[in-house]
Amino acid sequence: MAEMEDFVGQESPPADDDLFKEPMKKRRRSDRDQRFRAFPSVEQSALKEYEKLESRTRRVLSNTYQKLIQCVFLDDSIPNALKYLINRLLALIEKPSLDPIYIGLFGSTGAGKSSLINAIIQQAMFLPVSGESICTSCIVQVSSGCSEQYEAKIHLLSDQEWKEELKNLTKLLHRTEELGREEADVWDGDDAVEEAIWKLQMFYGKGAERKNYEELLRAKPKGKIPTSRIITLKAEEAGELSVKLDPYIRTKRRDRDGESGETHIWPLIKHVEVILPKSQLIPEGVVLVDIPGTGDFNSKRDEMWKKTIDKCSVIWVISDIERVSGGRAHEDLLNESIRACQRGFCKDVALVVTKTDKLHLQEYLRERKVGNQAIQSQREAVLERNEMIKLQRNRILKEKLKRKLPADSKVLEASHLVYTVSAQEYWQQALLTEEETEIPKLREHIRKRLLDKKRRMVTKYVTEAFGLLLLTDSFNCTEHLPNEYLHMSGLRRFVEEKIQLLEKAIDQCFAHIAQPLQEGVRNARTSYRRILGACLVRSRGNQGFHQTLKAVCLKNGIYASRTLARIDLNEAITQPIYDRIDPVFGGIFRVGTSSGSALMPHIDAFKHSLQEKMTEIGIRNGWKYDSYKKSFLIQEISAILGGLEGHILRKKRRIYESLTSSVQNDLKPCYEEAGQITGKKACERMKDVIRRGVDRQVAEGMFERAQERMQHQFQQLKHGITEKVKGSIATMLTLASSQGDGLYKELADVKSEYKEMEKLHRSLREVAENAVLRRGMQEFLLRMSPSKAGPPKT
Repeated sequence: MAEMEDFVGQESPPADDDLFKEPMKKRRRSDRDQRFRAFPSVEQSALKEYEKLESRTRRVLSNTYQKLIQCVFLDDSIPNALKYLINRLLALIEKPSLDPIYIGLFGSTGAGKSSLINAIIQQAMFLPVSGESICTSCIVQVSSGCSEQYEAKIHLLSDQEWKEELKNLTKLLHRTEELGREEADVWDGDDAVEEAIWKLQMFYGKGAERKNYEELLRAKPKGKIPTSRIITLKAEEAGELSVKLDPYIRTKRRDRDGESGETHIWPLIKHVEVILPKSQLIPEGVVLVDIPGTGDFNSKRDEMWKKTIDKCSVIWVISDIERVSGGRAHEDLLNESIRACQRGFCKDVALVVTKTDKLHLQEYLRERKVGNQAIQSQREAVLERNEMIKLQRNRILKEKLKRKLPADSKVLEASHLVYTVSAQEYWQQALLTEEETEIPKLREHIRKRLLDKKRRMVTKYVTEAFGLLLLTDSFNCTEHLPNEYLHMSGLRRFVEEKIQLLEKAIDQCFAHIAQPLQEGVRNARTSYRRILGACLVRSRGNQGFHQTLKAVCLKNGIYASRTLARIDLNEAITQPIYDRIDPVFGGIFRVGTSSGSALMPHIDAFKHSLQEKMTEIGIRNGWKYDSYKKSFLIQEISAILGGLEGHILRKKRRIYESLTSSVQNDLKPCYEEAGQITGKKACERMKDVIRRGVDRQVAEGMFERAQERMQHQFQQLKHGITEKVKGSIATMLTLASSQGDGLYKELADVKSEYKEMEKLHRSLREVAENAVLRRGMQEFLLRMSPSKAGPPKT
């Protein structure tokens, strides 16, 4: 079933051909130690303990796997339960040590994203920064690895993806002879037209904009395109790679003589990966992502733009000091980041104000309205202004988040929602110290996120491995689980009853969205004309908006440009619905909070009820409290249900976007009709077709259909959860009953591995306690050390 394919955590067993696969080789100790160079000594100690626990667990699992393989290698028939066990072992052995933490730097061109990354990685001018050129115009990912070299991979659009964009670009440039000279001049001044001409000229040469689609398919590109559609660059030094990389991510608005071949293939670039050598500042496992603020005209790049935002667990909205106090672009970025909290994996949003060394002292002193303390210097003024910005923007951002997210969201508990940074002062330190630039504070935030994720990952990994060893060891045990527990209908009836209760609880949970959804639909019906009218009006009227509107229609209501604010008609007219459902939607998918509207606590309650029942049955049947049978069954339930959270988090994106995708689908015919319009007064005629098309669809129940589709998505999620639970619990009971001679006559003895795994499982608490002690000692030493002079109090 398609719904079941997205589960994570509880991996599906590999195909039988992979049953005897060799586990991947473990990382050498010297390489592992290099991963901690970015951490101070206290954090290094904690990480090394967790790494040691994980490494020893992998070794125990590998030894167990090898024993089982040797036991069954020559046999033609292997029981399904044993196949399941072997594949589970292999999947856990090869499970990645840590999924990357994506930190998205989300901002408009010129906001200082590249400069900030350069400062964080301690490489001045590594990524190109804004000057006369528009610089980082595609997604750029920066991470550190274990190589000694600097490396970059430039990923290009496939041939089919480029043909799709080429077709849209030529449609955009199509004009008829009906246009008068004045209209044609206005048409040429359109932002969408300028960008289309620029792309075609850059890729095919001057005059390409006058050719049609078929002619351009036969034309030879100016740049060389690798068949792999990936360009790999390597260098020994950062500066060397920076020079090689520069032409691919630094784009110029005008074609100039003497441009390199690399520049000519820029329109094909989808995204860029940069991998640094072992870093003392950025830990391995962290990916800094430079995300342009508006998306892209190409469908694949625009889809990747949205998916990249959604996979970021941390989003920093980057805005320079001169733009932070307002403007549509800044608000759009904040809104998109908050939407990422709703539909994606993001749990941490912060505003990073850049270029905070900028300040005109005389103007500031004249307008200064706070504090009685006299300002003696530029430095004091900068520090005071930065502190005021933090207080003001922190309050505004928190209020905005409260309107959109549940009141108990973790992001609202963050101690730092606003950072005031200066990349320039980080290098020069003419006005501010390194600490006052707040670059070290951002690095500390990154390290804490990674350390916390590593702790949670190792705890879960060791616990799941312990459950597998309990299961493996139980296969050789002569003491069988009582028949009345595994084969009688009593337990299965109990499970079925609990699943029915879980279904009801999920229905009650999802029911909280019904009323806000209905109210939102009513609001959308009364306000869509006003919203649509505002979207179809620009400050210059129709001038320069002809082909931008055509581009909107070609992309089914969406247009993303490197210079204009993103246009999304579907999102705009459904916004009144989102305004009503956002807090409730976020409440349904929040984690760790027990309330009637939250989904995960109901699943946790289901898990605990099963575990309590098994403990009760174990005691009734004479099991010791800490016997392997009870422990195995409890651990296996945790493993089975542990994969649900990842599945739910991924499905919530589809549910959240179902409103806009439904509206977009209903409006597609009217977009297509408007996109075909050419000739005199084309812009007004296109607007008229869109208005009439939207009116017609609203009258026919467009918003109500969107409401139904969202509710259907919720029901599909419920069905997926319950089907997964039913199947997995049945598998668990079957495995538990497959013991002794009935499973395998000569199964390998894994007593020693089980005992070792038991010790490692007990060590988890000791490692956690050590980490707390070290953190307490570190805080004590910091309190006892001389404090630095802070900014003036405001």
